[in-house]
Amino acid sequence: MPADAAKVAIVVPTWNRRDDLVRLLASLGEQTRPAEQVVVVDNGSTDGSAEAASQYNSQVIRLPVNRGFAAAVNEGLRVVRTPWVGVVNNDVTLSPDYLQLMVEAASASDAAFAVGRIMSAKPGMRNTVDGTFDLLTRSGCAWRAGHHRRDSPTWRTRRMVHFAPMTAAVFRSSVFEEFGLLDEEFESYLEDLEFSARLARAGLVGVYVPEAMAWHGGSSTLGAGSPAMIRLISRNQMLLAARHLPTRCLWRVFAGQLLWGVLALRCGAGRAWLGGKWVGLRNWRRWRSRAPNSEALLRALKSCEADLRQLQEQTGWDPFWRWYFRLMP
Repeated sequence: MPADAAKVAIVVPTWNRRDDLVRLLASLGEQTRPAEQVVVVDNGSTDGSAEAASQYNSQVIRLPVNRGFAAAVNEGLRVVRTPWVGVVNNDVTLSPDYLQLMVEAASASDAAFAVGRIMSAKPGMRNTVDGTFDLLTRSGCAWRAGHHRRDSPTWRTRRMVHFAPMTAAVFRSSVFEEFGLLDEEFESYLEDLEFSARLARAGLVGVYVPEAMAWHGGSSTLGAGSPAMIRLISRNQMLLAARHLPTRCLWRVFAGQLLWGVLALRCGAGRAWLGGKWVGLRNWRRWRSRAPNSEALLRALKSCEADLRQLQEQTGWDPFWRWYFRLMP
């Protein structure tokens, strides 16, 4: 591969979490294929994150307020000029060969993007998978494959995938030029699924590279299961479904969202779930007007559901997905 064709830039959206950001930037400095450009987009941090980033030879873009993940990523994407661009969360650290393995695998398989095997960085959970690739269903509900599973050979097999979590993913820059930037209406959560859905509609796929490893703190910004997080996910599920899911899938959307609501209620987040769904319903018609049907996307969703069922059977059923497949065989 020509050297210029393998050049990669990194976009890091950040909001506070200065110490996490410093660990990430240090790991980027140790890459066997160094990033040509590191762009840190600071979402109005108040803990010195921007100042710390400037000490690591990074280009820092300062936003006056927190505009959300999608807007921050877009600001970074607008200034990169390399054939490849990675989007990496601020609470991730990368193995030294991460970028090299990702670019080589995507190039060899002619993939639009690459995702790696991301492990939990939490104490006592270093042998636990945080996430690999995303699997989106015809209901608008998704599973980050491997989340909270013990690491095993199941998660160490390279494969082609349809949906890329932007925890630590590498894309061909050309896909952003052709299909646009992230949808800022999502703010945070599921914006990566929405972007991947655009690629799936065009028949593009990515590659999962389990040899490329990273470690993720997880839910550092809003906190796992926080009302703000549940409200955004609840709303954005509706936005994603309105934008992309075919009309024939709407009964699955209704059933899947009710089932997800039961889960939110059990977690004490029923009010946040209702708040998100109410916003989604109020905007459904406006969002829906932009959603043409796509047979390529439908095939990708069916493939995801088959993979999701198989992986759940192999590694143990989550109650949500057991009920999901009972209701929607």
